[in-house]
Amino acid sequence: MNDKTNNLEASALKGLAHPVRLRLVGLLDHHGPATATQLAAQIGENTGSTSYHLRQLARHGLIEDIPGRGKGKERWWRSRAFDLDVDRFRRDPETAEAAESLLADMIRQRGAELTRWMEESRATPRPWLEAGAHKHMALRLTREELADLTREVSQVLDAHHERARDRDEKTPDTARVIVHFDVFPVGLGEQEAPE
Repeated sequence: MNDKTNNLEASALKGLAHPVRLRLVGLLDHHGPATATQLAAQIGENTGSTSYHLRQLARHGLIEDIPGRGKGKERWWRSRAFDLDVDRFRRDPETAEAAESLLADMIRQRGAELTRWMEESRATPRPWLEAGAHKHMALRLTREELADLTREVSQVLDAHHERARDRDEKTPDTARVIVHFDVFPVGLGEQEAPE
């Protein structure tokens, strides 16, 4: 993982598990950088409230302002990549409720993004569709192999994120691309994992 990706800590988790903040991060992820005024109009909140929530997200390292992009006091915000140790937060009584809420919202958001893509894809140029992928596979791996797979794919995603992070919506021949990466064991239930 590169230094541009955050490991989400408990305080950040609690800060993110708020409906307005989740919507703001989702909008920045899906549509790219925006100002508090632009985001306020999209979510039906006033600019003061939106600015407050954006500052809270930035305080936890979940979003960042883009230096030099705004005029005067205007600030442009963009989302930042982060890693979420869901299991650790779900097992901690202090963060369990926030973790469950956030995980449920992330699953809903992914479903909504795929539904939106399915509708948009009807009019998407074929070369762009061919460049994308929808992969699903089930593998029988050891715990070490699972960790290796996660680390290796994460390194590839981090490298692409770093290369593209400063591109804006005016960069020619680019599109906003959503990447979902989930890798998890199934069927273990309450079995004791070997140390």
